[in-house]
Amino acid sequence: MNEQVSKKYLINLSNHPFAGWGEAQKQAAIKEFGEVEDMPFPEIPPHWSIEEVSRLAEETARQLVQRQPSAVHLAGEFTFCYQLAKRLEAAGIRCVVATSRRMVQQLTDNRKEIRFEFVRFRDYY
Repeated sequence: MNEQVSKKYLINLSNHPFAGWGEAQKQAAIKEFGEVEDMPFPEIPPHWSIEEVSRLAEETARQLVQRQPSAVHLAGEFTFCYQLAKRLEAAGIRCVVATSRRMVQQLTDNRKEIRFEFVRFRDYY
């Protein structure tokens, strides 16, 4: 009997590589998903039509389905993420996004310092 064992892992499809994530987010990802593999987020020209974005989402979905991840961390250009998440949901692949708490500190010279503190991963659907 030749049984294929599927590896449990998360594909990080965003402009924020795993190496740059904060320790809390890294540990949460490893605990929930196992390994994390980065996949560069594609460049989405602002002049593209929804049809062009949709074609790229379709091609990206095919690539991701072939890789068979446990889940995809999907963050970036909104219409592409929406189009891709719909396709991945239909293929049975879980899509998640990192949620964070926005911490704002007003500085003395009328500037703001903004930090984001990871909270959890949230499913798209």
